[in-house]
Amino acid sequence: MHLHSKKLQDFYHLSYCSNIHPGESWAETFQNLKSYIPGIQKKIANDKEFGIGLRLSNQASIELDSGDNLSEFKTWLSEQNAYVFTMNGFPYGDFHNTCVKAGVHKPDWASEERVTYTKRLFRQLSYLLPAKGEGGISTSPLSYRHWHATEEDLSKCKKLAAENLIKIATFLYTLHSETDQYLHLDIEPEPDGVLENSQDVINFFNNELIPEGIKQFKTLFKITDEEARKIILTHITVCYDICHFALAYEEPELTLKKFRNEGIQIGKVQISSALKADFNRAELNKGDINKGCSNKASRKKIFDALQSFDELVYLHQVTGFKDQLFVAYSDISELPFDDGYSELRAHFHVPVFVNDYGLLQSTQSQARAVIQLLAEKMFTRHLEVETYTWMVLPDELKLELSASIVREMEWVIDQFNGASGDSN
Repeated sequence: MHLHSKKLQDFYHLSYCSNIHPGESWAETFQNLKSYIPGIQKKIANDKEFGIGLRLSNQASIELDSGDNLSEFKTWLSEQNAYVFTMNGFPYGDFHNTCVKAGVHKPDWASEERVTYTKRLFRQLSYLLPAKGEGGISTSPLSYRHWHATEEDLSKCKKLAAENLIKIATFLYTLHSETDQYLHLDIEPEPDGVLENSQDVINFFNNELIPEGIKQFKTLFKITDEEARKIILTHITVCYDICHFALAYEEPELTLKKFRNEGIQIGKVQISSALKADFNRAELNKGDINKGCSNKASRKKIFDALQSFDELVYLHQVTGFKDQLFVAYSDISELPFDDGYSELRAHFHVPVFVNDYGLLQSTQSQARAVIQLLAEKMFTRHLEVETYTWMVLPDELKLELSASIVREMEWVIDQFNGASGDSN
């Protein structure tokens, strides 16, 4: 189905991820929603129904279950003409104002804590969803790869993760029979996750997840292998974070085709761009970067511009090519200067509406490509803008946070409407 001459909101749920707002308690989370959603809703939805991409820490989720908090939140959503259709269940603990780094993966999918947290989020999402609605929760790519020193350790982690993910699939299958809601868990590959790219995902599904699921579902529900496989692929899906797949140097059309051929569904697209350093630019732009410098000095300027983004809170994995070979670094702090780089990409979710950042660029072309594909054929209904590195913008482009979020979402809408032939 080509979505010809149709507006994005006619087909898709579009929001932004509320993980950009600091605060780990429910009180802080709810206050942020009250502060930002009405203004953003007015600009994007013209006060019509507006979807929210909600991030709840484990602490906030526990507190939301306390007293009348959940029912009061649902009442507020109704009064606001808003709804929650997706959650970010990846960061379990503190995500702001502390050194997060690899800790964002804790607890991982080898642990019961991750199962308990995710089930609680799904119960809350089910309560908040409209009747017979669709909801998804994005989650960690099983674990952090560098915590598992040997292939044996890694294999054990995948086995435990598969068992725990099938617990979620079973839970969602049962919930569907009770509520007629379609709920899915969206695994989000990223650099240095146990699942980093599309092939990692396909191998895990085929070698661990589906075999484990078939065994469990046949025992529990007395169904065939194919019926069990279908249930697993219905409730365990992929979160296609455009920034993350750009870091894996995957082309969207080919990656989505690979998933489609395996029956693996996309539960959510997170619209985001990575930061890019094009070292060949020094040779092509001699009147600017290379002015008065040797070629190596020009490359060093680009490298220093990228290195200036090193900070202590989040992991900023770097991938790229050096002397025509693929290279990867676990954090930008570990990145050495080398004259052989042709390109590097860094894990920063930079604003999608800008492609050039002085000596650096972004992977905006990947976001454009995914939006074009969404305009041609619907492969998910859930779209979430995930930008939180606003400091990269030139001073003349910086706005307060609400206006920045609106600008990002308007860019996505304009890109989609232009691709589908609707320029109004």
